[in-house]
Amino acid sequence: MTKMRTVDAAVAILAKEGAIEAFGLPGAAINPFYSAMRAHGGIRHTLARHVEGASHMADGYSRAADGNIGICIGTSGPAGTDMITGLYAAWADSIPMLCITGQAPVAKLHKEDFQAVDIESIAKPVTKMAMTILEPGQVPGAFQKAFQLMRSGRPGPVLLDLPFDVQMAEIEFDIDAYEPIAVEKPKASRNQLAKALDMLTAAERPLIVAGGGIINAGASAQLVELAELLNVPVIPTLMGWGTIPDDHELMAGMVGLQTSHRYGNETMLASDFVIGIGNRWANRHTGGLDTYTAGRKFVHIDIEPTQIGRVFSPDFGIASDAGAALDGLIELARERQAAKSLPDYSAWVAECTARKGSLQRKTHFENVPIKPQRVYEEMNKAFGKDTTYVSTIGLSQIAGAQLLHVFGPRKWINAGQAGPLGWTCPAALGVVRGKPDETVVALSGDYDFQFMIEELAVGAQFNLPYIHVVVNNSYLGLIRQSQRGFNMEQNVSLAFENINSPETNGYGVDHVKVTEGLGCKAIRVENPSDLPAAFDKAKALMDEFKVPVVVEVILEKITNISMGVEINGVNEFEELAERGEDAPTAIIALLD
Repeated sequence: MTKMRTVDAAVAILAKEGAIEAFGLPGAAINPFYSAMRAHGGIRHTLARHVEGASHMADGYSRAADGNIGICIGTSGPAGTDMITGLYAAWADSIPMLCITGQAPVAKLHKEDFQAVDIESIAKPVTKMAMTILEPGQVPGAFQKAFQLMRSGRPGPVLLDLPFDVQMAEIEFDIDAYEPIAVEKPKASRNQLAKALDMLTAAERPLIVAGGGIINAGASAQLVELAELLNVPVIPTLMGWGTIPDDHELMAGMVGLQTSHRYGNETMLASDFVIGIGNRWANRHTGGLDTYTAGRKFVHIDIEPTQIGRVFSPDFGIASDAGAALDGLIELARERQAAKSLPDYSAWVAECTARKGSLQRKTHFENVPIKPQRVYEEMNKAFGKDTTYVSTIGLSQIAGAQLLHVFGPRKWINAGQAGPLGWTCPAALGVVRGKPDETVVALSGDYDFQFMIEELAVGAQFNLPYIHVVVNNSYLGLIRQSQRGFNMEQNVSLAFENINSPETNGYGVDHVKVTEGLGCKAIRVENPSDLPAAFDKAKALMDEFKVPVVVEVILEKITNISMGVEINGVNEFEELAERGEDAPTAIIALLD
């Protein structure tokens, strides 16, 4: 056995567990851990400008690829509390992420020492485990348990808090004898899956709702295979977007109150059976449950047993990892296909495809200031199928989800449930770390962009290139839209006469100057016809300088995006597409 500091043992465990990408800010109470990372040399560290930003970077890195676990590191006190929003975003979307904080020495924890806070208690509601490690000998086991928990069942984040004296203590530890604890995931039985398949094949108009659990399981290919075997249309949730490519015949659109397609909602309302796999029945997806559930039966498969029946009681529920369930369903479907006992759903598929080719929103507007729909049309033209989009919340994200196209798993990365403003920029930097050779395009409104704009400097310092599209209407747009009935618009406008930047024409913050001051590149676009050239220039600048490039698009200030309170009552504020030229980048061309 070798005698070493606990922090040296912890860093060795990180490397053996495959968690080698860290984001953080050092401080006095976590310096021993940083010294251990430096001595080890196998953990890459990206220095953030804000610890919340570091937590979102770690979150984005975890979401970027199967098996990733990002690490967020900070000192005691406010560093830990700064991580809470990041922990919440990861916990809400079932993302594994490890936060490590420094802490005052054990003997001073009850003395109100400088920057000593009970971060364990604060973090517990938004983690799978939060632990202040009080005994040096517990450090290896705590890290071992953390990795098992992050990977087992419904994934999620963990916070480990390390008092200074615990970090400095020496223990006997042999990394060669260390082994990860086996991951625990429930698996559906053949009998359960046969019943689910019996219920599906008894229906006339079945649908598969594909949730983010399929992406977490790395099982998108199995989802597509099952859909093709059964010839059943798929409705991805916002977190499951990309499980089936948008241009696949069986991709029937997204359903919901905001991030949805007109044809997706109509197809859901026309269905008589739904099997949800790895999804939560989120309220922005379902809307009113009476409308959503009326006239159809439901099977719900989820890795977390307590999720089944949480929102509404399905007709049949199965606790299972999404990948294991899909593998079992594929086996059964192949057997029934060979026996020629599967129903023919070609007429139902044709009906869904017809809706996809007719119920579309208009995107081709020539207005100046620019309408947001035109921005997404031009993004569809400018960025290829390999693009990974990163976004979080607001009218920008809602309209983007309605109008952009996604062609594979982990190509739409979105803080879906928590939706914290400011998440997009740091998360995109984490995604670039996780996808260093791929095209990453972030999408923000002006307020989301301003929340953590300082993290652009991280992209410049560490050469993390991506394109950040900022649609600027100088409003808290989603809040303005939700407050229409209260006559409160004057309370949410972000516009002001910036006397130091008159070129903003009353749109307030000069994002171009700020971006360039942080070491990045920026382009401002005011006319829709200039968008293609701006995106081309952004790609060239990104390739040349290897830094984030911001494309700021000046929008009309008052914009209302399609949404409602029921899936059969979404308000369409703009004119709808009537001919192909109205929606030229639609997946299926609209017939004139």
